[in-house]
Amino acid sequence: MKKIVIASIATLALATAASAAVNAKACSSCHGAHFEKHALGKSKVVKDLTHAEIAHALKGYKAGTYGGPMKGLMKGQVAKYSDADLEAFAHTIGK
Repeated sequence: MKKIVIASIATLALATAASAAVNAKACSSCHGAHFEKHALGKSKVVKDLTHAEIAHALKGYKAGTYGGPMKGLMKGQVAKYSDADLEAFAHTIGK
């Protein structure tokens, strides 16, 4: 019984970690498959930004301290992610 409980906890932890990664497909619908677009004609082109700039923007959207006209939309997109998830994602898409 003890082994089943430990295995269940480990499985839950792995599933949670796997689901925490940022969903880039959701981003690409507005920013383009390679982050080459001005989202809805209003944003900066993400592929031209550094890792630090992207991380700052994403964490700022989450906190509600960053952004212009699309601030509310972006807050909803990033609110479910941890700052560590957003930082890691920024490193995968930035310069």
